[in-house]
Amino acid sequence: MMPAPGKIPSLNGLKAFEVAARHLNFRLAAEELGVTQGAVAQQVRGLEAEMGVRLFERLPRTLALTGEGRRYIADIRRAFEIIAQATGELKPQPARLTISTTPTFASKWLIPRLPDLTALHPDLDIHIVATDRISNFQIDGVDLAVRYGRPPFGPGLASRLLFSEEIIAVCSPMLLGAREAPVTLENLSAFALLHDAHNFWPEFIERQFGAEPQRQDAQAFKRISFSQTSHAIDAAIAAQGIALGSRSFVAHDIAERRLVQIGSTALHGTSDFYLVWPRYRKSAALESAVNWLLSAVTATE
Repeated sequence: MMPAPGKIPSLNGLKAFEVAARHLNFRLAAEELGVTQGAVAQQVRGLEAEMGVRLFERLPRTLALTGEGRRYIADIRRAFEIIAQATGELKPQPARLTISTTPTFASKWLIPRLPDLTALHPDLDIHIVATDRISNFQIDGVDLAVRYGRPPFGPGLASRLLFSEEIIAVCSPMLLGAREAPVTLENLSAFALLHDAHNFWPEFIERQFGAEPQRQDAQAFKRISFSQTSHAIDAAIAAQGIALGSRSFVAHDIAERRLVQIGSTALHGTSDFYLVWPRYRKSAALESAVNWLLSAVTATE
């Protein structure tokens, strides 16, 4: 059985002493505590009377700690720090959830929708890792990944289809101006083709315009290349050319008339976007994120 603690002085007096010792001024201490200067001075006097020692020297325009006051304030500050730390550790902490995505998925799909997720689950502490590198769930501390590919993604991993890849051509209405959308190769050659690392343009041109690769090469299209699809889409919004992108990534820009679709061709690639997570890892935060992502896709279809 632990021994009963000794008599503890007034907590209000101790707090007034700690604040006054930091400012060495009763008026500034009163402003911090939201009380009157007289109340602070009275609490400190009461503490001194209770302990039978003087803690401050009252000088004309300031205060000075006595030797006893200097020794006492060091222990009192540590005591308040311990109380603050214990209180913080007792409070429920936000559930941290790390989501790994490709940079384009993060910027063009996830980030615009994050306010909905944080409003629905304010208890989640969300960390987004946007990288083309395949993150390791254990080494990188990733809880949930959005991966472009096809299952299986590895032993011990669960997956759910988020949405299928559907590539369409888009450009800014400002780029077209009074011109019609290109319907022939000759029309298309008047525009810059914005490429990304996937290079879907040869297949798209063949499907949309019936042009063989040799004829495409002879057409000498103006090309601007980007390492990220999101940058090609941003360039298209800025009226710098025509880009190819997933319909899911450009749907909002089309709805807001920042982009328009060129032609009716849609390519269906060999890869799609999947949610992937360790099968053994179960948590309310992970389940909430998976359910929200799936429902967000359904809401936009």
